[in-house]
Amino acid sequence: MFRTLTSASVALGPRVAGWVRTMASHQLLVAPPEALLKPLSVPSRLLLGPGPSNLAPRVLAAGGLQMIGHMHQEMYQIMDEIKQGIQYVFQTRNRLTLAVSGSGHSGLEAALFNILEPGDSFLVGVNGIWGQRAAEIGERIGARTHQMTKEPGGYYTKQEVEECLVQHKPVLLFLTQGESSSGVLQPLDGYGDLCHRYQCLLLVDCVASLGGAPIHMDQQGIDILYSGSQKVLNAPPGTALISFSDKAKNKIYTRKSKPYSFYLDMTWLANFWGCDDKPRMYHHTTPVISLYSLRESLALIAEEGLENSWRRHREVTAYLQGRLQGLGLQLFVKDPALRLPTVTTVAVPAGYDWRDIVKYLIDHFSIEITGGLGPSVGKVLRIGLLGCNATRENVDRVTEALQEALQRCPKNKL
Repeated sequence: MFRTLTSASVALGPRVAGWVRTMASHQLLVAPPEALLKPLSVPSRLLLGPGPSNLAPRVLAAGGLQMIGHMHQEMYQIMDEIKQGIQYVFQTRNRLTLAVSGSGHSGLEAALFNILEPGDSFLVGVNGIWGQRAAEIGERIGARTHQMTKEPGGYYTKQEVEECLVQHKPVLLFLTQGESSSGVLQPLDGYGDLCHRYQCLLLVDCVASLGGAPIHMDQQGIDILYSGSQKVLNAPPGTALISFSDKAKNKIYTRKSKPYSFYLDMTWLANFWGCDDKPRMYHHTTPVISLYSLRESLALIAEEGLENSWRRHREVTAYLQGRLQGLGLQLFVKDPALRLPTVTTVAVPAGYDWRDIVKYLIDHFSIEITGGLGPSVGKVLRIGLLGCNATRENVDRVTEALQEALQRCPKNKL
């Protein structure tokens, strides 16, 4: 073989000859990994944590379709259908509406990188991990970041927000509609008008609430809204839905400086997604298969209808909460009106280690629930009923599993 390659290299010239000598003179240092020589094995689990959720069958099937080019006309058509689906689930007519290539977290970064500039005043509602993350990103950008801090389980009244708007004069306010780390549903009616009265834009995270709790972007005066694909939409993680009002769009296009991130630069993304009436230019290679899945997940919720989806999540979660209270467990959010209808938080029962309960459900029932996140770690168990997983049958399965776990897991009697 080497003699054949050497002969060929003479005919092809000195450059190829050098390549042949290099290939022959170096031995492989890393062997093929043993694990990769075996078939992929993935357990079958019912994902009843705060996300990701199980994929809907139609979404799962979309993930098995063959690749097409990310700039083919057929792909542009899929992207246009995704935009229309986002406008529906957000209830907005904003033209600057698209999907970012990244998890829900990339939606947060896209919003902040494009809206904030160094020195801008930024007001953040920090009542869980997502407010903490928003504040940190604002600080990294160089914004003057002001935190309205609440303990997990708290929310913000319009009076509290107005006092901070007067004090800090922010260009942007961040609120989380569905704080999945604590299970709180933040009211939003009137907050957009309040912000606009003080020349402030309103940014809302609806990653954990979209499709499960009502949201009306345009009617509620929300300027930037983002969500993720992996919760109620039952699609794979990796795409983030986002939309900007005309006020927010104007802030982006009149910046004094370029956004720190080229990948998340909304002027480029707007063009690539066909939001600016200009010929589309290459920006990055989108996750084509993930966009197939996102398109199908939006089609499913369009077929069910938003109001039907909201009603189903509200009713099934109320059933779950009743079953949990029947087990003697305490709901973490006391006011029923402030409970998130997609992720329910339960106070960790006295004497138990939450890790034991979570592990018992995985080991004995192949059901995932989780503990807290960020400031709620050690305080709560989190149970998610997201999209196609929001059924009474799943409520019965998880509560029966929890009942057994409470009987079998060690309990400290001190």
